[in-house]
Order: sequence, then structure tokens, then C-alpha cells
Amino acid sequence: MPSEDSTRRRVALVTGAASGIGRSVAMALAKDQWTVVMAGRRQAPLEEAARGGGPRCIPMPCDVSSESSVDALFARIETEVGRLDLLFNNAGTASPPAPLEETPLASWQAVIGTNLTGTFLCTRAAFRLMKKQTPRGGRIINNGSISATAPRPWMIAYTASKHAVTGLTRATALEGRRHDIACGQIDIGNAGTEMTSSMSRGTLQADGTLQPEPQFDVSHVAEAVLYMAGLPLDANVLFMTVMATKMPYVGRG
Repeated sequence: MPSEDSTRRRVALVTGAASGIGRSVAMALAKDQWTVVMAGRRQAPLEEAARGGGPRCIPMPCDVSSESSVDALFARIETEVGRLDLLFNNAGTASPPAPLEETPLASWQAVIGTNLTGTFLCTRAAFRLMKKQTPRGGRIINNGSISATAPRPWMIAYTASKHAVTGLTRATALEGRRHDIACGQIDIGNAGTEMTSSMSRGTLQADGTLQPEPQFDVSHVAEAVLYMAGLPLDANVLFMTVMATKMPYVGRG
């Protein structure tokens, strides 16, 4: 554990940190001298990712869709690290594309469980810790999606979950005011990760065709999150969109 005093050290929690956007953001925060708790379901990849960030990165396995797992994670953060200044609610999943009428309930529940319930559970636990720590307060950044308002076809569970996250962001920002807790959201369009690599080969469009879509380097997402995280608590980016310039979004569908 880093040796700095917990009242001066900046501590961040990144969920879904073993790969993709979460890993990129965790590495950027560690480089900027944050102590970074990296959470994820799979312990081996999580530990490998944390080693890449050096001693400031602390791997802590967690299933964000499980209340007991989230509670255990935050108990460890409070006991072992001492405080929390930033929560990046990044953990997310999507089900295989399927028409609405053919979407299994299990697929719906898995997406909602991670993307929405997981974000709520981590936000609730962060609120409890941020309210009582000294100095109090902190920042929560939710990973939303442009799909919340401009959905892709055959992705109803993902769309619904991210639309709900937008509401959760607004409600969290409102309730956080009196406790010095700021909350914002970053909506990302086509960041280049392993999860989105297939987009260059073709993505289902609203007219039923498959079309390749441009992507952008995931490091720009990390830079955007770093900017949001570095603001004083009396300033907040409520919503930010970072996207590939030429992707179909404005006018999509």
C-alpha cells in the first residue's frame, strides 16, 4: 500500500478495470499520481493489469452486480486505503444482438444487473464512504453511452440500461450537492478496444445493412476522464460525449 497520508492522497476506484476503457483510465490515473483501486470479476487479468500500472494500482476482485461483493470491496477500501475521492463506474456488458421479441430474459437481466444495478450499488457504497470521510466528499463518473439516446438495432437491454444510467447520474448529482459529492457522465462512441474491434468489419445499421465504423484511440477517453476527475468539487462536467468524429451518431437511424 502506498505510504502517503490518506488525507492527502487521491484515491480512485475503477470498476471493470482489467481491460479496455477501465484499464486505460486506471493507468492514466496512476500516472497522474492517484492511488487506484482496480476492480473486476476475473482475478488473474485484474492482477496482470494492475502490475502494468505499478505500485499505485491495487487489484481488488469484485462482481458489481452482487450487493455482498460490492459491500466487501468498499469495506476493504475503507480499511486498507482509508478514503475514496473518485469512483469511475465503468463495468459494463452487452448481450448478443437480437430482435426485441427474441431477447431472452436472462440476457436482459445480466445486462441490467451489471450496467444499472452495479452502477447503483457502487454509487450507494461510495456515497456512504464519501459522506463520512475527512475531508468529506468526492466525485463519481459514470460510463454512459450515446446509445442511451441514439440506440443501435437489436440492443434493447443495453440501450435501456444506459438510458437508466443517465437518470441515475442526474439523481446522484442532485443528491450529492449537500454532501460535496459531484457526479458526471461520459458518453463514449466507438473507442478502440477489444470489445469494439469487430466494428471495423461491419456493424448493424438501422437500415439492416452491415457497415464498418471508424474508431478512435482509447487513450483519449482516459484523458477526458482525467480532466473530469481533476476538477475541484465546486465544478462539474455533468455530461461529456467523446466519439469518433466520423461515426454515425448525429442523424443515426
